[in-house]
Amino acid sequence: MPELPEVEVVRRGLASWVAGRTVGAVDVVDARSVRRHALGAEDFRGQLEGARVVDAVRRGKYLWLPLSDPAAPDSGTAPHTALLAHLGMSGQLLVEEPDAPDEKHLKVRLTLSDVPGMPRELRFVDQRIFGGLAVVPLVATHDGGPGGRGGSDLALIPGEAAHIGRDPLDPLFDPEAFHRRLRARRTGIKRALLDQRLVSGIGNIYADEALWSARLHYARPTDTLRRPETDRLVHAVRDVMGRALVAGGTSFDSLYVNVNGASGYFSRSLDAYGRAGRACRRCAAAGESGVIVREPFMNRSSYRCTRCQPVPRNARW
Repeated sequence: MPELPEVEVVRRGLASWVAGRTVGAVDVVDARSVRRHALGAEDFRGQLEGARVVDAVRRGKYLWLPLSDPAAPDSGTAPHTALLAHLGMSGQLLVEEPDAPDEKHLKVRLTLSDVPGMPRELRFVDQRIFGGLAVVPLVATHDGGPGGRGGSDLALIPGEAAHIGRDPLDPLFDPEAFHRRLRARRTGIKRALLDQRLVSGIGNIYADEALWSARLHYARPTDTLRRPETDRLVHAVRDVMGRALVAGGTSFDSLYVNVNGASGYFSRSLDAYGRAGRACRRCAAAGESGVIVREPFMNRSSYRCTRCQPVPRNARW
């Protein structure tokens, strides 16, 4: 499933192509992909047609496009709804020329106007149909800050995303508050990193990469972390996600792509995830014999080095 870097790559592409444009025709090819819109496909279409896309915003793995009122798109009032996108396992948001062939798994098509001679379509493509689109209400953020990363400073967020914490790349992310909440959790550090209420945007891949970089075992009890260790972990998360953004995210197959259909290549730079049985690069550079192992974790897997990420005392699995 796409994590913060992958969703941010998509957000940046959307901001370049769709922000400021008006939605024309809306074609729901497969109603299953708008099942999260409670009032159905016709209401989904009615709330979108004529609305102007104000921005492209992301918090954690959540991505949304704030919308002006279709009845008064140029009123200048704050938007009260947004097009919320759930990418799921295989969802793609693609910006295409209107005459481009339809993708095999095309589910929803939005025609975008306003730029003479440059019509575009925003297409939602989803092979496995775990993702979807919905027009949802916006609510005020709990802390009064911007809802997420985007070009605007709207202190609004979809109600469905209001419960999640700020992500490590958010300017309002508070490392000190994060440390205090970690210490209070009394769980394993990886479980805490995957809890989107505590910190959003981190999934299995980047949790393993950050923990490897910070030399922390995934079962390290959070209540034993000292502030310098939390600082090291936050730095590691920000570093690995920053490098993943530069590389366009992590793609292991054709299901994750940016808005132009291109895959990311950060998978070539992974140090832990997916490297079971191979030498730890850090240990090898120091002449040591650490090996990356794959271990079961929460119905998934965790990857760690046997030497520089040893099992801690009082491990919390």
